[in-house]
Amino acid sequence: MKPKHHLEKKQKKLTKQKSKCKPCVVCMVYETNNHSYIKIMKQGNYQHDSLFGRLFSLKSELQKATLIAFALLSSVGGMASSHREAPLISSDPLADNTDLYAFRSPENTNKVTIIACYIPVELPFGGPNYVSFGEDIRYEVHVDNDVSTPGDDITYRFTFSKVNQDPTTFFNIRLGQENLKTSYNLQRSLDGGATWTTIVTNGIVPPNNIGDRSITSGVGLGATSYNALMTSAITTASTGEKVFCGPSDDPFFVDLGGIFDLGDAPRQNGGTVRDGLARRNVHSICLQIDIATLQKDNKPVSMAANILDSDYVIGVWASASRPATRTLNLDGTLDDTGAWIQVSRLGMPLTNEAVVPVGSKDLWNSLTPYQDLANIATFGNYFYNPELALYMDNSLFGGAVPAFCQLRVQRNSLQGFDFGNGQNGLYGLKGSAAVAGTALDDAIFGTLLLPAANSPRSVDIWPIFHTGVPNLAPYHLATGKNGNPLANGKPFINNFLPNGGDMLRLNMAVPITPRNSARFSSDGIIAAAVAGLTNPLYNKNTSLQFIPNMDGFPNGRRLEDDVTRIELQAVAGVALAAIGLWYDDYQAGSPNPVTNSLVNVLSYSTGVEKNDTTFKTSFPYVQTPWSGTAVE
Repeated sequence: MKPKHHLEKKQKKLTKQKSKCKPCVVCMVYETNNHSYIKIMKQGNYQHDSLFGRLFSLKSELQKATLIAFALLSSVGGMASSHREAPLISSDPLADNTDLYAFRSPENTNKVTIIACYIPVELPFGGPNYVSFGEDIRYEVHVDNDVSTPGDDITYRFTFSKVNQDPTTFFNIRLGQENLKTSYNLQRSLDGGATWTTIVTNGIVPPNNIGDRSITSGVGLGATSYNALMTSAITTASTGEKVFCGPSDDPFFVDLGGIFDLGDAPRQNGGTVRDGLARRNVHSICLQIDIATLQKDNKPVSMAANILDSDYVIGVWASASRPATRTLNLDGTLDDTGAWIQVSRLGMPLTNEAVVPVGSKDLWNSLTPYQDLANIATFGNYFYNPELALYMDNSLFGGAVPAFCQLRVQRNSLQGFDFGNGQNGLYGLKGSAAVAGTALDDAIFGTLLLPAANSPRSVDIWPIFHTGVPNLAPYHLATGKNGNPLANGKPFINNFLPNGGDMLRLNMAVPITPRNSARFSSDGIIAAAVAGLTNPLYNKNTSLQFIPNMDGFPNGRRLEDDVTRIELQAVAGVALAAIGLWYDDYQAGSPNPVTNSLVNVLSYSTGVEKNDTTFKTSFPYVQTPWSGTAVE
């Protein structure tokens, strides 16, 4: 196991002090558990506040002198955050990591594609200053392939720079010249960041897809098409990786309005379902990497022992970091200095949106996945007893969220196991002969998976996010178990990398499901489980064989995977049902476990099940960004 890193948890405090400035100025110094900052007011008129929660200064003339106000970040992790779901990062969209994908490349199965998206909900017509990657941000993609080594085994670092080719115009593009023209350098580390090698220099970032006059006309760039610009921006690193950085369609799909309106998904009472990210863009960092590069011993996938070979499991996460100090200068420029501070983090989708509560979001985002185990006392219960499960339980608050009426957690599975929040789940079996030799045995992984009483979802929700799922009993399909959920059954997943950190885990040995196959499903591993339980092609024995969609989320994440639906089904206990811990309306010993409760969970839908456009069939797979003149 990797060494644990500890972050001291302090009580928040807030103090306010008047400065010794001249009487016309009041500087308020605020201190919290992780940082301090100064709010500057002039004769009661608010001038400026800490923008990203790091060191900022404001310069203004006071009696022909310059006042510089500083706010000093006192803790390295203090203001780190991730994704738009956390309060602090919502003020810093350029560093906001929106989504992360990792999948075996469909058209070249010797490679894996990793896509990290940033800058949420971009308006295609968001001129005159269209957004792009930030110059003062380190965007990083991290890979862990060996739990015996501390920290990252491979890290890719992207840094961007911009130039105005024609600063005399307010247009972004004119007469073949481009303002805010963006390029990047890419470095790679194979030793946890101790040393770095530059593998791409001056990589091209296409401009935003402003409109036809800017992109294809003679008074604009005169390009053949926007797709031609995307293609020309794809480059190959000196170490063989294929790379694309640039704007794209936002590949995520979800009814944002419904989900965050107290779980109104699907919309009730005649409400109209709407993909809140339809016709919106993001900026995507796309890497296509040889499996032999990612595998811990540099073995190609052809050397895998089987399609669930543990040696081919990787954990992936993405981040963004900024310098600790920002100075805003009187002439309109700014200076960024100081240590680099992580401000965004993303592994599994929706962790911070729907699992971690608002009071802990900023702390969660300040940590790396390698610190998660050390902070399990703070965050573990959010996974052991997820809030969403409260709204899937008739004895608690199930009636408060009518849209979740199809989703109900097992409270009396096999007339003996209660997975309701605050109950024991399988903990009553801890240390017994029933779990001997299984993953729940303390001699194996039981200390992680059955850590304490009253932590019912430590056996499914927590490992899905923090360790991956091992190819061990009880984590086999119920096929062949003869009614005993703890027995060996049909293998269907192994993305186990027990470092305890929230990461997107992918077993690179698992074959792909062709995107044009009739058996391809956006329900990911749940579709594979259903086939393994019910389809005669797969449920006749317990032999290891490929079942379509074993390559789907949460074994990695394909662009098409409906992760919102899958995670809500998981909270409702669908993974428990798959291994034989059936729903309450199944009587133990009955021949058919396909009950109404199971059918309800499997047929649940948020109402938005696919992206609003297609995906490309080859790298970088993300679709062309929406044009600013083509959307309403």
